[in-house]
Amino acid sequence: MFTHSTLRRGLGRTVAGLAAIALAAGLATAPASAQTTEPQPTDGGSADATTLRIATDGFIDSFNPFTSFYLLPTNTFRYMYENLVANDAKDGSITEGLATEWSTDDDGKVWTYSIRPDMKWSDGEPLTANDVAWTYTQMMENEDLAVANGSLVENFEKVEAPDDGTVVITLKNPQANNPGQEIPIVPEHIWSTIDNPGEFKNDANTVGSGPFQLESYEANKSVTLKANPNFWRGKPKLDGIQYRYYTNSDAQVQAVRSGEVDMITLLSPEQFTALEGADGVELNDGRGRRFNSISINSGLADAEGKEFGTGNEALKDVKVRQAIRAGIDTETLRKQVMQDYAQPATSFIPSVYSTWALPADDPVITGFDVEKAKSLLDEAGWTPGADGIREKDGKKLELRFLTDAAEPIEQNTAKFLEPWMKDIGIQLKNESSDSDTVSELTTKGDYDLYFSGWSINPDPDYQLSINTCGNRPDAEGNGGTTQDGYCNPEFDKLYQAQHIELDQGKRADLVRQALEINYEDTPSIVLWYPNQLEAYRSDKFTGFTKQPSDGGAIANQVGYWGYTSVEPASEAAGASDGGGLSAGAWVGIAIAVIVGGGGVLWFATRGRRNADDRE
Repeated sequence: MFTHSTLRRGLGRTVAGLAAIALAAGLATAPASAQTTEPQPTDGGSADATTLRIATDGFIDSFNPFTSFYLLPTNTFRYMYENLVANDAKDGSITEGLATEWSTDDDGKVWTYSIRPDMKWSDGEPLTANDVAWTYTQMMENEDLAVANGSLVENFEKVEAPDDGTVVITLKNPQANNPGQEIPIVPEHIWSTIDNPGEFKNDANTVGSGPFQLESYEANKSVTLKANPNFWRGKPKLDGIQYRYYTNSDAQVQAVRSGEVDMITLLSPEQFTALEGADGVELNDGRGRRFNSISINSGLADAEGKEFGTGNEALKDVKVRQAIRAGIDTETLRKQVMQDYAQPATSFIPSVYSTWALPADDPVITGFDVEKAKSLLDEAGWTPGADGIREKDGKKLELRFLTDAAEPIEQNTAKFLEPWMKDIGIQLKNESSDSDTVSELTTKGDYDLYFSGWSINPDPDYQLSINTCGNRPDAEGNGGTTQDGYCNPEFDKLYQAQHIELDQGKRADLVRQALEINYEDTPSIVLWYPNQLEAYRSDKFTGFTKQPSDGGAIANQVGYWGYTSVEPASEAAGASDGGGLSAGAWVGIAIAVIVGGGGVLWFATRGRRNADDRE
């Protein structure tokens, strides 16, 4: 979703490129094949006029929703499997999914859901409350099926289906966020027959409840999904979706320009600008839900406290980590590297979720301050040597920064960081390689710093939970999801406190306290919240739904809205103007039900780049 470090690198890494200069020089009209020596993607399935073709370089380990949490598989899960409750396209608030309504008891420990009647799986079998109860129970009882979302059921005492139309979740303690979120519900009649479900790849002819089902997967070539005629909201107007692989990001840009693909997301600012005015291409600068950061190896250890990795011992000192942050001019990076297609950042909860995000004026937030950085290093015992590089106990303060050679944003960031670090007495070496190598090294803890990123869901509980001490990975990258092995018992206490706090105002304060602790611990340095820059062939398809609906993103949503409403432009042009609902308008008629503290509005700020999910 795979190696664990690829998860830490961003659950869907930023796709970046150098298109602007090349395209301006006249390559814009050349076919995509002229931009790269790699072979052209194969169809890998149907790819006719009603199949939306999307460029990707996303990593896939499997399509198992119990174990994979990489960006591309996670996105397909949102199309393949409906959740008990969903996040609305309009603002990210809780809305109906498999359940039409829900309620809690006075103690906030028993949640009762009414399941939509007469639903069917894509193979025609009945979909009932029993499938929901079976899915949750498997995650609770089989640790192999709790890899991706196990933290979401840790508070579950039991899940029952007293009848086909009712699910009852009994919690150990009251819970603020709706427990029906974020967990794909799978068909019991399929998964119960699998001998080793934790190892099941689930990579062809899937059975699910969502708008599209996985038809085929060809590694490094294509992922093809087909429309589900049994989807409860109605069969999509598209026959299918096909992700086509391009390891060269500039080739992706050329492919959308030439019409070889119909959609591309996670564009770099240069690529986005280069596509302005392209015939038949519509651009979208959407509000994203992602952050990019510099991850720091502050001393990796597994959940039992056993250390591993080769990180520089100096980084175990919080003052050194704080000095690195004080020595980075994030505002210059945001404007120069991201060309202002990103928002100022504080913590790992993006400002698009203003209820939870750490505000810029929070007392713990510190800015670019070279003198403070030097003072912190002085306090840590690192003194300048003859060449200006600091020394301690006969060792120079030299750090390795791992970057992907194919990612201009990472390379440009490194170019700024090297002289800035030298200014405060740190020798920073940019070790540039390919993404697989970076993933392998970070999995083993063989790094000092690397460029990372994550996508965040509307409710902060999941992202907080995966950064608790019990979710640290081992040396092979197994069994954990934290950002670089982060562990602080005080953070854990605040996580647990916010998890059960039903008063949203009090809960938001607890979340911000946890973010303050993480900020001061400095396991990473959040650089910016990128806008999600996208382009699609408006001459071929129309009806894309954004999330949030006012200026949001199309791809990588918390839900399936982006492509479910899409239809061929020719059909839309030929449709009657007789006052019916427009394509995708049905997504707005769902009633957003907010129960207790679980409904989180998608509070909007200005546009931002890139999307993540997983998340």
